[in-house]
Amino acid sequence: MLMQIEQVKVSYGGVKALQGVSLDVPEGEMVGILGGNGAGKTTLVNTICGIVTPIFGDISFQGQRIVGLSPHAIVKLGIVQVPEGRGIFGTLSVLENLKVGAYLQKSGEAIEKSLDQVYKIFPVLKERKNQSGGSLSGGEQQMLAIGRALMANPRLLLMDEPTLGLSPLLRKEVMRVTREINQGGTSIILVEQNARLTLRIAHRAIVLQNGLVVMQGSSQDLLQNPFLRESYLS
Repeated sequence: MLMQIEQVKVSYGGVKALQGVSLDVPEGEMVGILGGNGAGKTTLVNTICGIVTPIFGDISFQGQRIVGLSPHAIVKLGIVQVPEGRGIFGTLSVLENLKVGAYLQKSGEAIEKSLDQVYKIFPVLKERKNQSGGSLSGGEQQMLAIGRALMANPRLLLMDEPTLGLSPLLRKEVMRVTREINQGGTSIILVEQNARLTLRIAHRAIVLQNGLVVMQGSSQDLLQNPFLRESYLS
């Protein structure tokens, strides 16, 4: 098992953000995290990344316990986040933004190889490599955020609401690329409100509600689930 999350609890003051969440992420799979606003999806991602420390529970990656490690140390292990809101550097060029993602890579040859792979997935980034990140469209900025994460050669990619604010056409394109990245061997945790798009490409998913896992299973099973269809797919 690539990652195991066991009974993780997180509180902000008196608010219980996660109430005993468990999740397995097998090597090479894409796992969806579904739920509405305030369900605990981003808190779960930030807990995995070491930004938030749980008050209870455990998280292991490739058999190593990662609770208590710094975000920097977790990135070095191969866990990389594409944050909600993209978080690109608007005044830096596209190329400079991408190279920020490669800060752990030591050799110029390795960086160039990663750049070539990103440009293959996102040709528009190569065309715009000298433009500032802030001058890109919303869809292009999302591609840049994903590309920057890929520069770190992640074993596990955490994608937090990658289609947020995008047009229906761009949502489909981001999901197509996400599936392509997964098929290339990168495991993915995909956090999304758009349940239908997520279940079309993820292997399995869990549904969070008020910090609790209220449903889980294969994507095919969840697509047929009457409660999920009524609550999230209508």
